[in-house]
Amino acid sequence: MAAQSFDLIVIGAGPGGYVAAIRAAQLGMKTAVVEREHLGGICLNWGCIPTKALLRSSEVFHLMERAKDFGLAADKISYDLDAVVKRSRGVAKQLTSGVGHLLKKNKVTVVMGEATIPSKGKVSVKTDKGSEELTAKNIVLATGARARELPGLEADGDLVWTYKHALMPPRMPKKLLVIGSGAIGIEFASFYNTLGSDTTVVEVMDRVLPVEDAEISAFAKKAFTKQGMTIMEKAMVKQLDRGKGKVTAHIEVNGKVEKHDFDTVISAVGIVGNVENLGLEALGVKIDRTHVVTDEFCRTGVDGLYAIGDIAGAPWLAHKASHEGVMVAELIAGKHAHPVKPESIAGCTYCQPQVASVGYTEAKAKELGHDVKVGKFPFIGNGKAIALGEPDGLIKTVFDAKTGELLGAHMIGAEVTELIQGYVVGRQLETTEEDLMNTVFPHPTLSEMMHESVLDAFGRVIHM
Repeated sequence: MAAQSFDLIVIGAGPGGYVAAIRAAQLGMKTAVVEREHLGGICLNWGCIPTKALLRSSEVFHLMERAKDFGLAADKISYDLDAVVKRSRGVAKQLTSGVGHLLKKNKVTVVMGEATIPSKGKVSVKTDKGSEELTAKNIVLATGARARELPGLEADGDLVWTYKHALMPPRMPKKLLVIGSGAIGIEFASFYNTLGSDTTVVEVMDRVLPVEDAEISAFAKKAFTKQGMTIMEKAMVKQLDRGKGKVTAHIEVNGKVEKHDFDTVISAVGIVGNVENLGLEALGVKIDRTHVVTDEFCRTGVDGLYAIGDIAGAPWLAHKASHEGVMVAELIAGKHAHPVKPESIAGCTYCQPQVASVGYTEAKAKELGHDVKVGKFPFIGNGKAIALGEPDGLIKTVFDAKTGELLGAHMIGAEVTELIQGYVVGRQLETTEEDLMNTVFPHPTLSEMMHESVLDAFGRVIHM
């Protein structure tokens, strides 16, 4: 069979790949996308979307338990774990079928199967029916990543889970150990803890949510502890002894090894890029610690071969992948493309309380040599937060003292994952403290705290 020829082939249909394919098709390119499992990738099927659906259920459950605080009555509150999971899967399914529809609408050819790149400009796909040969001048790698498995801590789906098992749990954990307190670990810890699991989180770094500003991490730890979680920092799980219905974890803290029993362990210790079996080494692609090395325009150094999203390294975020997908499609079409700057990408964690940030932490800004002005505003000083019954939280802003540039913003509290966008737009427009101070924020909203935090950095805060 003759090879099908395209202008662009995208390998992987996650939030990087399918977006790159759609944008390329809009720009008039004949485009194909190759996917071995699910349209929408991990994000829509096993990541961002279904976890948010689960967390929404636990958030509503938490509010029902607090009914009395709002002058309401809700008796005999309970949940049906199977129904919670079923809703989450339904949400994921709705969105993945939406991706199929979008690709079809944009006339993108979808080939389901496993891709390899036998030589420059060629893609061979192993499908159910045999193999298909495709050719294109440009190829985009968007194969994503998977959970990192540490020796001895491998998942078995019964006692030890990865995020996939945690999304479709065979049972409700009674005593849960979560290894790793990045976004994935802490979101699952939050979900299961809210539904009644006795939850312990072990973090190898000196604080939970280690990529966040130190003050936000400290606030988060306090909130999690108040919710009944046990947080162990500067701690490492050395081994897991698996028995019948229980796991004994050997946890090293301060040089001493403690043994603790759990019935379930969730491992969330980072990710590794899906770089195997593609033929990348033979093409001369540089790979560093399971990630493809690229320049700021996602070029691999091999002519016509690009890599976007998780496979191209941190930050491992769906919105970064999508933005890179659009950028690469525009670059190939000869348009003026802007590289994606990691420090302009917001991170959002949907635990309770939510955490969101963009730009540099206070420590990082100082390390880069900035003379900084820092402002803070607590949720307790905001009318809307109190009316919502969510008085715990903090907004922190970091400015360059000389230029007034907004270097970073860090938040913890209700709905901060939606609020952060204000500062993201501000940074994109190269806003200064003056612009932000002169902006009229609507009342009563949580967003007013963003204004007050800026005012505080310059000694002008009103409501504190």
